[in-house]
This record gives sequence, C-alpha cells and structure tokens, in this order.
Amino acid sequence: MASLAATFGRGAMTNGWVDIRNADVILAMGGNPAENHPVGFKWFMEARRGRGAKLVVVDPRFTRTAAVADIYAPIRPGADIAFLLGLIRYTIENKRYHEDYVKLHTNAAYVISDKFGFSIEDGLFTGFDPEKKEYARDSWAYAADDASKGYKLDPTMTDEHCVFQLLRKHVERYTPEMVERICGTPKAAFLKVAEVVTSTGTADRAGTITYALGWTQHSTGVQIIRAAAMLQLLLGNVGRPGGGVNAFRGHSNIQGATDMAGTFEILPGYLKTPVASQQTLAQYNEATTPKTLNNVAWASMNYWVNTPKFMASLLKATWGDNAKADNEFGYSWLPKLDGNYSWMYIFDDMYRGTSKRAGADEPGPEGFLSFGMNPVGLGPNSKKMIAALAKLKWLVVVENVETETAIFWKAPAEYDGPPPAQINTEVYLLPASSFAEKDGTFTNSARWMQWKWKATEPPGQAKSDQEIVARLVVAVRALYQKAGDGDKAAFPDPILNLSWAYANPLVPDLSDVLKEINGRALTDVADPKDPTKVVRPAGQQLANFGELRDDGSTMCGNWLHLGVFTEAGNNAARRNNADPTGLGMFHQWGFSWPANRRIMYNRASADAEGKPWDPRRIGIKWNGQAWVGDVPDIKPDSPPGQFGAFIMLPEGVGRLFSPLNDGPFPEHYEAVEAPIDNPLHPKTTSNPVSKRFSSDKDVYGTRDKFPIVCTTYRLTEHFHYWTQHHANGKLNELQPGFFIEVPEALAQQKGITNGSQIVLSSARGKITGTAMVTKRLPTLKIDGKEVWQIGFPIHWGFAGDKGHTGPLANLLTPSAMDANTWTPEYKAFLVQLEKA
Repeated sequence: MASLAATFGRGAMTNGWVDIRNADVILAMGGNPAENHPVGFKWFMEARRGRGAKLVVVDPRFTRTAAVADIYAPIRPGADIAFLLGLIRYTIENKRYHEDYVKLHTNAAYVISDKFGFSIEDGLFTGFDPEKKEYARDSWAYAADDASKGYKLDPTMTDEHCVFQLLRKHVERYTPEMVERICGTPKAAFLKVAEVVTSTGTADRAGTITYALGWTQHSTGVQIIRAAAMLQLLLGNVGRPGGGVNAFRGHSNIQGATDMAGTFEILPGYLKTPVASQQTLAQYNEATTPKTLNNVAWASMNYWVNTPKFMASLLKATWGDNAKADNEFGYSWLPKLDGNYSWMYIFDDMYRGTSKRAGADEPGPEGFLSFGMNPVGLGPNSKKMIAALAKLKWLVVVENVETETAIFWKAPAEYDGPPPAQINTEVYLLPASSFAEKDGTFTNSARWMQWKWKATEPPGQAKSDQEIVARLVVAVRALYQKAGDGDKAAFPDPILNLSWAYANPLVPDLSDVLKEINGRALTDVADPKDPTKVVRPAGQQLANFGELRDDGSTMCGNWLHLGVFTEAGNNAARRNNADPTGLGMFHQWGFSWPANRRIMYNRASADAEGKPWDPRRIGIKWNGQAWVGDVPDIKPDSPPGQFGAFIMLPEGVGRLFSPLNDGPFPEHYEAVEAPIDNPLHPKTTSNPVSKRFSSDKDVYGTRDKFPIVCTTYRLTEHFHYWTQHHANGKLNELQPGFFIEVPEALAQQKGITNGSQIVLSSARGKITGTAMVTKRLPTLKIDGKEVWQIGFPIHWGFAGDKGHTGPLANLLTPSAMDANTWTPEYKAFLVQLEKA
C-alpha cells in the first residue's frame, strides 16, 4: 500500500465496506468485486438501490460486476495509468475539481524546485541514472522560501512551478484520443466514464474508487493506485463518507498480516526496519522520524514524530525486562537490513546459490520456512521457483493441505525440474489447522479487527499456528541455552533475551497475545503536563496512543492496534450493531484501527471552518469545543485552522506530488512485456526503474513471437490455490477444471472451438487447457492495430485431488516487479495461442 501511504499517510483502505453504500458514484477498476468479493459487493448494490448511485466499471473483461454496471468501458491490461491520467486531465481542463478542497487539503499550492522536470521525448523525470536504473530525487524537492525559512506556497495555484500547474502540464498529453490509442477504450466510452466520475467534484456529492489485485500486480502497480488517489484528492473525495480509495484485499487477513510486519522492510505498525547504517536507537530515530513542515496555513500534527515512543514500546514488548534504557531497549538485537529481502529476491538468491549483500558475495539460503504460503504456486515463473527449492538443504512447509511447494520434486515434466534423485532438499510438512479450527482476529480490508471463535478442533496431528511457532521458539531457545562455548551461535542475544512470558509457552492464548499487541503500562504513566497526575497505573492495559512513552515505561506490540484490548476488554469481540450516525459506522462492532476510526482523514470531510461539506453525510464536524461524529482523525479539541487533515504527513495535506522510486507523478509505461512501443515516448517504453531478474531462468517475451496480451484472475467458486485440493468438494462441482477465455474472433481465426483443448505459451513455458470461447473479451485497437487479449484463472496446480489438478498459471508469468513494492507483474504479459 505504498501508494496510499505516500499520498495520504497510511497504506490502507480509507473508508470501509459498509461506507460504499454512501457513495453517489462508484468506480470499480483493477478488481471484479461481484465475483471476488461477493459478500462485500452487496454495499455496491445498496448504494444503487438506496441512493441511485452510478456504478462505473472499467475492466478488460465484461465481468459479473460489469453486467450490473450503469457504464462499462473496456481497457487493455496494463494501461490503467493512461486511463486515470486521462480522467485527471478531464477534471482539470473542465474545472470539475473541488477547488476549495484542493486549496485547503492538498499540496497543490506548494512550489517545486525549478530544477525539477520531465522529458516528454525520453519519458524520464530529472535525476535518472541510466546505469543504476534509479532516480536521484534531489530535484524533486519543495522550493525553499528564504523569507519564511520554509517552503514556497502559491495560494492562487498559478505559479508555473506549483504542484497544480506541474500536474496540469504533465497530464495534458492524456487526451481522450491518446487514452483510446493506449488503452483501446473507445473515445465515447471514456468520455461517458469521465463525465460521471468527475460529477463528484462538488461539496454535495461523493464518489469512491475501489480496486484489488488487478492494479497492484503490475510493474507500475504503485503508480496506478497513486493516480487514483490523486484523482480523488482533486475531486475532494478523501476523508468523506461515500468517498475514498478503497483497496480490497485478496484474503480475509491480508491487512492484518501487513499491519503486523508481513514484509521485510517494515516492523509492526509500519515502523521502518532498521538498516545497517542505523546501529543505535538514536540513529534510527533521527533517520526515521520525519521533520514537521509548519510553514503552511496550519501546522501538521505529523504523527510520526511519535516514532521514538512507538519503537521503544515495541522493543519492550519484544524483550521485556531485558530491554533497558542502558542497552537502548535491546535495539542492537534487532536485525539491520543490508539489502532487499523480499521473497522474489530470496528465491533469486536461492536459485543462484549466492547473495550480494552490502557489496559482497555471500552464500545463498540453505533452508526455507514456508508458513501458509505456496511459492511454487503463487510465485511468478514457476520453473525458477522449483529449481530454487531443489538447491536447498532443507525446506519446512506449514500448511493444511499438501501444496505444490510441499511436493515440488513431483512437478510434471513441463516444469523442467531436476530429477528427484538429484534433489537433496529434505522436506518437512507440518500439518496446520485451518481458519475454522483456531481463534484470533481477522483484520479485513476496512481495517476492522474482528475476533473469531474456534468452531472445531483440528484433525489428527494438525496444530494451530501459534503452537507451531511457539514450539519452534522454545526448542531453538533451548538449543541456545545448552550450547557449549565451542558451538555457541555468534549472536544468541535476540533469542535468549526474548520475552516469552505466556501462561502456556507452548500454546500461547491468543487473547494474551492480543493484550500484548495492545500494550500496557509497565510503571505508572504520568501526565506530561502534570507529572503528579497518573494517567495509567502500572499493570493496566493502555487506552490510546497518547499513553505511549519512549522511556521504557510502556510496552506495545503494535502501536497502530492500540485500543483493541483495553481495560474494558477485548474490543475486537464486540458485536453491537447500533449505528447512531446512520452512515454504517457501527463503532461498537469490533475495532477499527486507528483508534476505532471508521473513515481515515475525516478532518477533510469539513471545510476551513469545520462545517461538513455535505450536512447529509457528516464525517466529523466542529461543535465549538470538539470534533464530533466519527472518531476524529485529528486532535479532538483542536479548533479548525490549527492542524491539517492528513496528520501522518509532515505537510498536513494530501500529496498530489509525492516522490516514489519511479517518479513524483504517475506516467504511463507499458508492461515489461509490451505489445507496442509506448506511444508517448518510444525511447522509454516500460517503467525505467522496474525490477527484473537476469538468471538463465528469467527470460522475457517479445511481441513478434508472443503477440497476445494475457491476464490472470480469480473465480468466485474457488479460494486461491486451496479449495481445489479437496476431493469431491461442492466447489469442484461448480468449477471442475482449468480453462482459458478466448475472444470469439480470435477463436475463429485460430480454428478453435468452445470446449476444445488449446496450448498457451509464453517465453517461460506452455500450459494446456480447455477453450472457453467468449464475447466477454473484446478486440481492442491499440496504437492503430488490433490487439487480442485473453485470460485464465489461477486456482489450479499439480498438487491435490487428481481429478481436479491443472496447470499452474504462473508457469507463464515473468519475474518482473514494481519498483516500490517488488510485487510481481501477474496481470499483463505476452503469450501465443495454438490448438492442442
């Protein structure tokens, strides 16, 4: 969610599922919610029935979502940025933006350094290093104002170097005609979408944008989402009921996993993982705590200034009494990054057998723990995944079914794995309980943490996740404890000092873990304004962020979840459906981070005086003494004009201009495997800083050999790579096997009939499947020529019940990634199609 964090301050869904019903317009792109989120899709239908909302769908396929839409427009996979920048151009040129909102709540008036620029001919921003394929961002800074010793602002937004004018100039190329040329979307269809979507740029209307993996899984994925976030800022739709940019996660607890540091570069609560240059806690705090920019009409709360409190409390939660002020609360025991440890880089190291860290070659991984993940199935370029695992000494797979990863050596011949006799990898499959066989919390797309209760005991020897983890921790610690001087590990401190004070250390009670995540006072916590006053006695659960301290007197496993388990009890377990707001906020149902807030950035739902833009849909309002309505995303008693609405950003305003690894503005770049040269700048067709690997397994296709654009997707009837494993299941009756959707005209050209067997090939391999000849995939005219597009679902593989196996979708996908998140490009690649 780097794009939303860079634009708004937090990387998560801004509003929530239920709030979709408050929208006047819903733009669904990069997702197919009717099929992939069918329960949540009811709120789309409620908006249509209850408010007369318009549903606009832009998708390569005519999906079930498109079937109930008011407007449908086709688009080529990978062309979303061109479409969205076309909408931004339409918004600006036709003065459809919410001007008062833009001036008040965005950085549109900020002036950028006159050294910043963009080459239309080369398709590059200033600062590009062609050898490193990286940008230096020095020229992307705000312009200094010598008079105020801050940064220049132009409240009129007319300065040619202000963000608004730079954006206007940047998008002027994205005319309806250019959108049609790049996207294949007919001009008339694009204009119809533009008219409806931009109708929400007024105080009395609100529109939302929803997306899912159809946006994130591109080599430009972060910038696609950035473009949508910018559009919503221009229309004044962020922070408002019925508005926002709403990301739909692919699993029930993906949001929760990310919150708890599901990726290598973050710690719980999105604190940054320390890097090698930050050897002390003081160095870490100095490098990661942003400086507040206070030279605007109002100050920024810049809530990340509390990073030292968040970090000290996390360290105390991790190492307990062993974390003391004189050892910087155990900060030295935290790993420090010396390179990229995202899982695609790990597998590249694994395959090569070497790892380049801190400028030196080191051995690649010898072992791998795959916990609830199926890298052979979900990794791009499946052949490389299998070849990499074959080079390990050991592999541990924790799963509730036997996945492709657990039996990688049994892959069929088309996966080009080494003969099993040549594989020395020792594989352990640990049976784990399923979601229904354990308690705990789900944190859904809307940031709602909801406690769930175990429905039944796991079968056989299957164990809960926490028991598996706990037994590993206790066993590894015991090995460290009994190691003699001659065989001691080089660095035992992180394990030996770990706090593991659970009543049952082998099976921790997840209620106790949730208490630890929330945090408690370790000593009496005093009021900083009155040290004689205790705001939280020692031993009690913390109630809010304001009680955290950086002196070791508080512990908190994840500052962002603080409030989920207070002295009042487990708030995630609440089930009161009272809704006094009438807007579906349900504050007494579960717990929504941060602070049980249902709509983030809700200060932006009101004008400069604190009056709601739309009195019928009040996010929060100023009553003369405090902000009331939703839990305010601002200091509750701060009067209008004191703080900006986007409290997690140092400017206090939403960012239309925000430096990322591939630019401060989005720009259309083709997928790594491109069917055409980029019409805007043929010299730079694909993202110049997108990441791709270069081993002998990493090959990329060209349009002369692979002229068809392909994408992948999910079905309602199956859950990822899991449900097809269950023999004789009802879901297998509904969707019994793998298929490939082929446009009617392409099928006629190739002599393919519905139900026949066809072969689909990319530069990486071939798969065979049943042809589903369909009208749902239109032929598009791209840059003056017809371009075919096809698609297929991802759910099958070679593991599972033999009656329901099939090819792995990712046998065809490339090892190419987004430059900001290292997310693979699953959604746009080139293939060839033949009759079997």
